[in-house]
Amino acid sequence: MATSLNEKQIAAYWNDGFLFPLSVLSTSQAIGYRQQLESIENNSNLHSSPRPLNDYIRTHSDVVMPMAAELALQATVLDAVEGIIGPDIMIWGADFFIKEANSPMQVSMHQDLTYWGFGETPNQVTAWIALSSSTVESGCVDLVKGSHKSPILPHTDTQAEDNLLSRGQEVAVDVRDEDRTHVVLTPGEMSLHHGLAIHGSNPNGSNDRRIGFAIRYINPDAQQQSVRREYAMLARGVDRSEAFIHYAPPSSLFSANSLGLYEEIKQSQAKVLMADMKTPT
Repeated sequence: MATSLNEKQIAAYWNDGFLFPLSVLSTSQAIGYRQQLESIENNSNLHSSPRPLNDYIRTHSDVVMPMAAELALQATVLDAVEGIIGPDIMIWGADFFIKEANSPMQVSMHQDLTYWGFGETPNQVTAWIALSSSTVESGCVDLVKGSHKSPILPHTDTQAEDNLLSRGQEVAVDVRDEDRTHVVLTPGEMSLHHGLAIHGSNPNGSNDRRIGFAIRYINPDAQQQSVRREYAMLARGVDRSEAFIHYAPPSSLFSANSLGLYEEIKQSQAKVLMADMKTPT
């Protein structure tokens, strides 16, 4: 299991803009989390929630789903993250990216920080945990080595129906196939990537679901530029910035309190994530 990153791993991350594979869960743990997720998906009693169930799974799942918060707070994950952004760690978002078997859904090549409202800060990292096999065939994440050394590049909002991103955002530069690094992971393995690293993924051509859990970690030096105060869950260390509204892990699945908090966070972050969105012509 991964603990703290060593100097070689940290250097590789800052040189390439990403690091993988890191073992953070046993295979049985990864299978267990997948089973918990799929049990939630298959529970018809939850389909009366104010939003479609997939909304809660797809974004800010840690706010309303205890298993998602538990996974984002795993010590092995936080130990690795600490090697990148330091001991004061907050969760800004936690999203399940699911591609069904033989699905055309894809993620266009993009930079995360384009729409996050934190500018080009280095005080963030995304951890991507595989809960099923993530292979070239199943549409694993592809990253462009060294692209995090570029500034935020122009993007186009495609709003394509086969795109898992909220705006279908796509970086307005050509990415050659030979420039892609395929992030192949087995269940329980994790990758880390910088918010400026260009990345995306192709459709799932396999006979199994491709399930990944992406956690957006920041430290208190990541200052939101678009809203006065941002929401975050304190995962480790302290936050003396007074720039964040902290929330606790949910005590139960889809409780009234957590559903209300979810709406507050969605409304606040929509002002940032959907700012200046243009309809493609």
